Amino acid sequence: MSLQNIAREITIDQTRHLETSIPGPKSTQRHAEREQHVTAGFGVTLPVFVEAADGGIIQDIDGNRLIDFASGIAVTSLGASNKRVAQRVAAQIEKFSHTCFMVTEYDSFTKVCKWLNEHTPGDFDKRTGLFSTGAEAVENAIKIARSATGRPNVLVFDEAYHGRSLLTMAMTAKENPYQLNFGPMPREVVRAASANPLRPVYGGSTPAEITEKSLASVRDTLATHGADTFAAMVIEPIQGEGGFIVPAPGFLTGLREIADEHGIVLVIDEIQAGLGRTGKLYASEWEGVAGDITLSAKALANGVPLSAVTGRAELMNAVHSGGLGGTYAGNPVACEAALAVFEQLDQSVLDNAAKIEQTVREVLEPLLEETNIVAQVRGRGAMLAIELADKGTLEPRPDLARSIALACHAQGVIILTCGTYGNVIRLLPPLIIGEELLRDGLQVLAGAIKDAA
Repeated sequence: MSLQNIAREITIDQTRHLETSIPGPKSTQRHAEREQHVTAGFGVTLPVFVEAADGGIIQDIDGNRLIDFASGIAVTSLGASNKRVAQRVAAQIEKFSHTCFMVTEYDSFTKVCKWLNEHTPGDFDKRTGLFSTGAEAVENAIKIARSATGRPNVLVFDEAYHGRSLLTMAMTAKENPYQLNFGPMPREVVRAASANPLRPVYGGSTPAEITEKSLASVRDTLATHGADTFAAMVIEPIQGEGGFIVPAPGFLTGLREIADEHGIVLVIDEIQAGLGRTGKLYASEWEGVAGDITLSAKALANGVPLSAVTGRAELMNAVHSGGLGGTYAGNPVACEAALAVFEQLDQSVLDNAAKIEQTVREVLEPLLEETNIVAQVRGRGAMLAIELADKGTLEPRPDLARSIALACHAQGVIILTCGTYGNVIRLLPPLIIGEELLRDGLQVLAGAIKDAA
C-alpha cells in the first residue's frame, strides 16, 4: 500500500485548530483526576487527553487539533489509527487474543520473524526472537551474546539510551531521570566515548579526526578492561534520547572492525531509528554496516507492543531451549499489527521521510545564522533535532528548550525535548505527514525559537 493510499484513509481533518487554551478545561479536569489515581513516577510532556488521532493530528477531548511531532516517541509512524493495522488487529482479536507462543504456536509469529530475517541488514543466515518492549529486546540481545561468547562485559557509549529495566538503565548514559535513586547498577557495563561531531570528547577538527580519536579511545577502553571479557558492544546508529546524534562518518564501520578483531558481538539498537524513520529501512544502512544482532521495536507494530532481536543464526541458536521467551512475547495481536506495517512500508513512505528532512532543513537551518542560540540542526529523514546552546561557548541551554517547547504546545504543536543536557528539541513526525501540515508546525517552532533568541 502506497503513501497516497494511506493518506486517503485518514478521517481526521489534517489542520491545526485551537478550540480552547492548551490544555483545555476538560483535559485539565481529567489530569487532576489522574493525579488522584496514577503514580507520580509517570511524567507527562503535555497534559491533554486524547479523543482521536491519525495522520499528523492528535485531537483532544476539548476539540483541539494538535500537530503531532512526536508519534508516541517514534511509534505511530503510519498514523495513530492506521486502517490496515486496525483491520488486522480486529480480525485477530475475533479469532484469539493470546495463547503464548511457547505453549501453542501461530503463523503470524513465524511470518514476522521471516520478514525481519529477510530485511534487516546483513548478508548471512538469520534467526529472530520476538518480545514486547525495546528494553526486553536489549536485555535478550545481551543474554544471547553472553550465551554465545561465554563472556560477561558489555560496552556501551556516551549519550546512549537503551531502556528503563535494571540492566538497560545501567547501559543508558543519562542519570536523571533514568538511574536516579534506582541503584546499585550492574557492574559489567563499561562506557566509552562516542563520536559526537558537535561535542567530541577527545577533540578533532574534522569528522575524520573525531572518528579516529573516538575509535582510539574505544580500543583503549577495551584494552583496560580486557577485550576478551566483552560479550557485546551496543550502539544506536543515531542516538535517540542522547540528542539525535549522528556519529561522525566511519565510526560505526570502525566499531564493526573492532568487534570482528576481538570476537565481540556488535549489537545495533535500531529501536527508535529503524523501520523507515531515517529514510532507509534501517539507519545502519546509511553507513553500510550490519550488526551481528539488530534490534527493532517502537514502529514495528505501529503502537501495539512488539520488539524483535534479529541476528546471526549461530548466535541466536546458541541459547538453550527455553532460555528466551516471555508470556506476552510476540503476542498474536501485535504480530498481526506488524504484518500490516510490513504491507505498507514501501518506498513511497521512505521517500516521504526524505522529503520531511528536506522541508525541516529548509525551514530551520536558516536559524543557524539568524539566531545566536541554535548550535546545530541534525539527524536523518524524519528523525531530526535542533540543539540549543550559546554560540561560541556551546554552553547548553535547557532553559530555552523548555520554554520553546511550552510555546509550541500552547500553539498546538506537540514537540519533545531530549539530550544529555536537556537542550535538544527532537522532531519525530509520522512518516505519512502531509507537507502543508508539516510546514505549519515548523513555522510555529521557528517562531518560538526566534522569540526565545
